[in-house]
Amino acid sequence: MATKCGNCGPGYSTPLEAMKGTEAPDYLATVDVDPKSPQYCQVIHRLPMPNLKDELHHSGWNTCSSCFGDSTKSRTKLVLPSLISSRIYVVDVGSEPRAPKLHKVIEPKDIHAKCELAFLHTSHCLASGEVMISSLGDVKGNGKGGFVLLDGETFEVKGTWERPGGAAPLGYDFWYQPRHNVMISTEWAAPNVLRDGFNPADVEAGLYGSHLYVWDWQRHEIVQTLSLKDGLIPLEIRFLHNPDAAQGFVGCALSSTIQRFYKNEGGTWSVEKVIQVPPKKVKGWLLPEMPGLIT
Repeated sequence: MATKCGNCGPGYSTPLEAMKGTEAPDYLATVDVDPKSPQYCQVIHRLPMPNLKDELHHSGWNTCSSCFGDSTKSRTKLVLPSLISSRIYVVDVGSEPRAPKLHKVIEPKDIHAKCELAFLHTSHCLASGEVMISSLGDVKGNGKGGFVLLDGETFEVKGTWERPGGAAPLGYDFWYQPRHNVMISTEWAAPNVLRDGFNPADVEAGLYGSHLYVWDWQRHEIVQTLSLKDGLIPLEIRFLHNPDAAQGFVGCALSSTIQRFYKNEGGTWSVEKVIQVPPKKVKGWLLPEMPGLIT
């Protein structure tokens, strides 16, 4: 809520001013998307989390399109990982879709004990019925791109998807294509680097990611590392929306590029830059030029 200041308008004068406001928990907002509804495009419900400083990130379903032929499966739960707290919230969106409720909270200690991972980011459901969540680091904030596995029914922590000791140096997002026996993950930076905000010196020191990691989907291990030319901080990654497709795209934030990755005839993978967004000259920012920051 904005502070009172006489004739002030809505909101805050700057983001820094907003940061001085009262702390509040993250929440899941429900939006009415029925074009015939009088509340169309309006937030009709908010579900606040029971803790502060979670920073909910990329949520995912309890079951996915890989289970399309199984009529016993349905998307009734939403899995919300927390980047800062490493907590995982499971929300029931099936019982009352217009008013979701909290189903389960997975505390960080359970993830730390069974996986030695923390700073959770992306949640995806698997054809096995499990839910997989990527991590940015370990409990101490060092870089560690591993994957937490949850049981898709009980949401108990099962362990890691990757083999012991087989995590990537850094982590962020991931996407898989089982018909090609492949998963590809991206990287941001170690949590300890991100904790104090962006510092250009960290870029010069090589502390931000610029690689894609190609995993063998069946063996759960890295088989290839792709170095990105003009590809600093590769974030969101997607294959084409076709389970047979052997190519996709990733957005690289700091370099402001979109890179295409694809499978070669010999079975290895390559990557090429296909889009470059030029920077803007600015004043009053960290650098004289501001990148497009594609995510």
